[in-house]
Amino acid sequence: MRMILKATIPVEAGNDAIKAGRLGTVMERILGDLKPEASYFYAEKGRRHAMVVFDLKDTSDIPRVVEPFFLEFNAEVEIQPCMNVDDLRVAMSKLSQGV
Repeated sequence: MRMILKATIPVEAGNDAIKAGRLGTVMERILGDLKPEASYFYAEKGRRHAMVVFDLKDTSDIPRVVEPFFLEFNAEVEIQPCMNVDDLRVAMSKLSQGV
């Protein structure tokens, strides 16, 4: 199932990770594990954010996906299902058929 994950990294934890040279290497490891369809990084309200779209094979994988963000960056993590435009087309087709 396609999921979108938003990780919000507190300033102090992000600063510490950068000073220790870990932020980039840890993020590369996380992304290597997730093999995302897309990933974006930006600042919002003065904090670092990562937005990652990936395929979740099984809900039992959720801890494996989110824990690195908690453990490495003390991040707030939100995760939810999402659709791309092809998924939306299929959904709209089903709706128009009364399904």
